Amino acid sequence: MPAINPIRLRLAQMARNPHPQRRRQQRLQRPAPVVGTTGGATTGRRVSFFVFACTIPFATIVLIWQHSQLMERLEGGGEYYSVLYSDDESGTELSSWGDSVQQAVDVVKFVAYGSGLLSKNDDEEEDYDDDDEVEDEIDDESNSEKSNSGEQFAATEQAGSIIPFDLSVNHLQLITDTAGKPPTPPLPPHASSASISEDFLPVVKPSEVIFRWRHTPKVGSLTKDAARVTAYRIVAHRSGGGALLWDSDKVEVGDELPYSSPWPATIVLKPGEIVDWRVILWDAADEAHSSSMSKFAVGPGEEESDWKGRWIAHPFDMDTFKTEGKIQTSDCDKWKMRRSLPLFRARLSSKAILPIIKNEEDPIASALLVVSGLGSFRVSMDGVPLSTSGPIDPPFTDYSSRVMYRGFDVTDFLVGSSLSHVVGITMGSGWWDHRPISGMAKPELLPRGPATVIAQLYLTTSKGKVHIVIPTEGSETTKSTWQVTRGHIRESDLFTGEIVDVGVMSAIEGWDTPNGKAKDETERWIQPVAYRTDVTVEERKQQIALKAKAMEWADRKTFPRRQYFAAPIGKLVPSEIPPVMAMERIAPDEIHDLGSGRWLFDFGKAISGMLHFDDGLPSPIIPETYPRAHGFKAASERGDSFITVIYGESLEMTTGDINRVLVAGLGLHDGGPRHVSNSRGEQDNIPCFPEDHDGILSQRDVFMFPKRSSGAGDVNVDRVLTRVRQSHFTTHGFRFAEICCTAEPPADVHALMYRTAFPEWGTFDSSNVLINGGYELVKNAMNSNMLSVQSDCPHREKLPYGGDLVADSPAAMHMFDMSSFYKKTVRDWIDGQWDNGAYTETSVWQNLNDYAGIGHGA
Repeated sequence: MPAINPIRLRLAQMARNPHPQRRRQQRLQRPAPVVGTTGGATTGRRVSFFVFACTIPFATIVLIWQHSQLMERLEGGGEYYSVLYSDDESGTELSSWGDSVQQAVDVVKFVAYGSGLLSKNDDEEEDYDDDDEVEDEIDDESNSEKSNSGEQFAATEQAGSIIPFDLSVNHLQLITDTAGKPPTPPLPPHASSASISEDFLPVVKPSEVIFRWRHTPKVGSLTKDAARVTAYRIVAHRSGGGALLWDSDKVEVGDELPYSSPWPATIVLKPGEIVDWRVILWDAADEAHSSSMSKFAVGPGEEESDWKGRWIAHPFDMDTFKTEGKIQTSDCDKWKMRRSLPLFRARLSSKAILPIIKNEEDPIASALLVVSGLGSFRVSMDGVPLSTSGPIDPPFTDYSSRVMYRGFDVTDFLVGSSLSHVVGITMGSGWWDHRPISGMAKPELLPRGPATVIAQLYLTTSKGKVHIVIPTEGSETTKSTWQVTRGHIRESDLFTGEIVDVGVMSAIEGWDTPNGKAKDETERWIQPVAYRTDVTVEERKQQIALKAKAMEWADRKTFPRRQYFAAPIGKLVPSEIPPVMAMERIAPDEIHDLGSGRWLFDFGKAISGMLHFDDGLPSPIIPETYPRAHGFKAASERGDSFITVIYGESLEMTTGDINRVLVAGLGLHDGGPRHVSNSRGEQDNIPCFPEDHDGILSQRDVFMFPKRSSGAGDVNVDRVLTRVRQSHFTTHGFRFAEICCTAEPPADVHALMYRTAFPEWGTFDSSNVLINGGYELVKNAMNSNMLSVQSDCPHREKLPYGGDLVADSPAAMHMFDMSSFYKKTVRDWIDGQWDNGAYTETSVWQNLNDYAGIGHGA
């Protein structure tokens, strides 16, 4: 067994119990000191002190030796080296032996105070009030580099020994990039040169603003200076160097650790404002250190009167939810009629914004676009994507109770020379309108309706005046500034995957730019209609309660006949958690040729996500016979080519093919090499079962290509191939992926691991490889099941079970900052609670195992 490093051991002990308040309580709960029967009232603590003092010379020599060994073992420095030994990120060596001695002495004092063997009275030379705060934050030194970046402040605000970082508003942090962010694809012609500086902008309601932060000692600072925070100050400005909104001035603090402060009730924030802010902390030597700048936006409230925009939908899609009308067919046929999924866009004309932009006395300070969409949405402006999120946005909730919206800072797009702009919204099905098949997940029990969006753009001037432009509105009362058409996503489903029509994408290239237009005459832009339903929230809750037997039939209410039966949409609230984003980008470990143009990629570990083609899609070939589950009848009948990607977690033992998981609990498969499925099995009696899945509901994505001689005109398919990089509105649980059919294995293919983008703050390491592997296994399972809800599995069900939540939450809180996520989770369970006080097995009721828990009737 390798020698145990005492520095590393001490840090590991601190990581197990990092909270100063908790450590103080544990000290108070220690047994009373033993009073000796002879020699006076010598306490156990003082005896311990004398014993410890006698070992200081020996311990100092050992630590100096450990220091020299550590320098050799940590090649180039590292986490613990940068904390204890160096001010430089590269981990340069100490300048002298004397520095090594001084560092060792500091470590001895650090251990003495942290272990409670020395107190304030034991060492009056050094004015230590409490080293607990230093212990609490010493593990976070890697984040201090982030705090030093960005805007430069006065030198007096950079001299302190305590650095604030991880600034958040209502537990939400500004996210500029994630570790797994894929390369940006080429933008369409005429796209704007403007960009957006963040992937996630926290948005809060005006009445709910609470600032929070963490802090860490500055590398190389004296322990006595970094012992505690003595004061803080918060400074907030209107974004873009605007007016000062609030300055808390220097706020002295006592023994309590300051970590939060509310926005003052006397200063009213307006919806649409974007606020830049920072926090300054003073250390025990009364020296200050400022954080880097962060920002947040103020969004509209949850009342209908707070929104000028209204939910809108494609008129034909809305008609499929009409009781009486031209469309009288099955749910599956109606669902197919709503494919391809719609695109929405709005033109922001110069007439609407010219008087605001050209006002030199009160120019625009910021522009905030707020958007939500059901099922899932991705927003662009002038051809530029505003975020890399999308698989499940908004987060999964009971959409008849509450729906979350996003905010985007689009100021850079409006301060240029162009006076014409286009906002585009691409839609996916999400949990709102996916393929109507029932397995483990039952979509008929979820709120559902046609794809629908709501949006409005706030323009805030330097003097604080707010203008609302291009709100979503239907064409029933006035000519809408919004348009809708069928898009390039023929199908998106969280279980069965996504089908992308590259030919349509080519035909409408530039649809979200001011100078672009749909080139294919069959793709017509029309006016949207207002989302409409006659079903109330009360009626929907009663319907579900009766099915769950959580309400007696005799207690039901009678409601009038409905003309439109789409689900009601709940209150709009700012996003309570970060979006689902790519958190890791994984290169394949191995690539195998399976024949017939089929390639097997092994990424070494199972994740939840999808493939990303860094250089765009490869050119497909058409084999004589498509391998099992790689056929696509709709394209083959037209003579079009296509590429399919099938995902799975394991391989079949005899063939090496992917053993397709029983997604959503549907399909019969013997699991053997012959891929035996019962031709008249369970799937034959399920409406809407995909015909190209060979009787086994599979995780797969399809990319369709038009024939080169199909009269596509000036459509440049090759150029669009470089822009098509991945599916967007689905995720798959997989380690292995089969790509078919190409002449050569596609180059530069990566797997993107998606989860909710909360920070990872916990670590674990030991000298045992198996134990370390077990920790990584648990973390990997967590990563795969944190897609806006804490689910049970990333493929078959994806549902938020209460049992999994309770069992896994301690591990999750060790690994990740779950403060916002669990705040949202509690609200999910409150929304799903029955009137009789009982809870469901899943936060959105799915009629699964309620008898086994505290379900209906409790």
